[in-house]
Amino acid sequence: MLYIGVDLGTSAVKLLLMDGEGKIQNIVSKEYPLYFPNPGWSEQKPEDWYTQVMEGIRELIKDADKSQVAGISFGGQMHGLVILDENDEVIRPAILWNDGRTTEECDYLNNVIGKEKLSEYTANISFTGFTAPKILWVKNKEPENFARIKKIMLPKDYIAYRLSGVHCTDVSDASGMLIFDVKNRCWSREMCEICGITEDQLAKVYESYEAVGTLLPAVAKELGIPESCKVVAGAGDNAAAAVGTGTVGDGNCNISLGTSGTIFISSEKFGVDKFNALHAFAHADGHYHLMGCMLSAASCNKWWMDEIIGTKDYGAEQKAIEKLGENHVYFLPYLMGERSPINDPLARGTFIGLTMDSTRADMTQAVLEGVAFALRDSFEVAKALGINIERTKICGGGAKSPLWKKMIANILNVKVDVIESEEGPALGGAMLAAVACGEFESVEDAAEKIVKIVDTVEPEAELVEKYEARYQQFKEIYPACKELFRKIR
Repeated sequence: MLYIGVDLGTSAVKLLLMDGEGKIQNIVSKEYPLYFPNPGWSEQKPEDWYTQVMEGIRELIKDADKSQVAGISFGGQMHGLVILDENDEVIRPAILWNDGRTTEECDYLNNVIGKEKLSEYTANISFTGFTAPKILWVKNKEPENFARIKKIMLPKDYIAYRLSGVHCTDVSDASGMLIFDVKNRCWSREMCEICGITEDQLAKVYESYEAVGTLLPAVAKELGIPESCKVVAGAGDNAAAAVGTGTVGDGNCNISLGTSGTIFISSEKFGVDKFNALHAFAHADGHYHLMGCMLSAASCNKWWMDEIIGTKDYGAEQKAIEKLGENHVYFLPYLMGERSPINDPLARGTFIGLTMDSTRADMTQAVLEGVAFALRDSFEVAKALGINIERTKICGGGAKSPLWKKMIANILNVKVDVIESEEGPALGGAMLAAVACGEFESVEDAAEKIVKIVDTVEPEAELVEKYEARYQQFKEIYPACKELFRKIR
């Protein structure tokens, strides 16, 4: 049988076709627009997602035996707010995960409702990217739209709804809404009351590997695949990426270098960082995970290459970088503010340490190192919880860079395992579909049989020591700039 994984990203949707043995048969990518109506705002049109998903599926399976397509599942950008009216029509453009408009609402949730209560209700505190403050923003700033809300959905779940007719979500994606009781894997009545919504306005919650239904007849006919094809709940992009890299079960780690950057630690038991610097979410394998998320990771390098120095030849720029651990230029990668662990939407990107001797290569190196240093900030929180991580998987666009992987291995002082397929959420989605269709007994079983490590980047003692000194300097930059960021808005 064949299984489709749909990775609904921020800039494009990636679709992957996998057979029952876990072999990738085809990959297709389709882009769609991203809108910035005001500084710090980030929106997309859900109809653009659906149009490109449908076109992408048709292209993905054009040379396949369509009768063999048994399941479709998802990995998707988290936290985005999609609101539907009584006719299931989209009320306004979706407010995305990297949107920073909800500072006032976050202050209200964290300081008036209180972080302790939020953590009690949801295992997390409020961040500007989360869904609950977005709901409050619509309530406060667009009351006429708020009054029309019949259903509240997340991005990938809107696609699942369009394919199946079912208003659904999964435990991992729901965990990032700040309306979900993560420990008990159900909606929080208290948070619904705080947001002024009812549980009926929220989607039904499934485990990531559960089928929510089958394709609508009209959709099946349009795509040319069986109506019996299962639509499977799927997972938030980081949980789906973790499945795709085999980061399931207890005590495994994955680093994702995508538009955002994450450190993802799987756990069989529920646990919360008492400072809430890391997110405590339900995992797609039926258990839990801790996650540190930075808002700008590979997107920092893309910004630097595309917008500032004007090149698409990323590899050539990295070839000029020679002396690792000796760079005097530093970069704070807070181009969209920052989430983990500092939770500061007003933080900004910053170069520091420039001299007349500084080169283009030094600044390129600083961008790559800055992202790795910021990932280590979350890594240090995990270590403070007594979690001992000696190795990590890696995925995302940035993982294609040998240099960046070497930096991460030495800055975090861990072994970095490179897997055969770095397709992350799309592969994870296809694996979840296969589990739902009975191809594998469990998510862990699928990961064990499909995910293969092909290389390991080892840290080097001398380089680890050099980067340790650099990291201690990096740690001082944000605290020194924090109050200044508030003045240069």
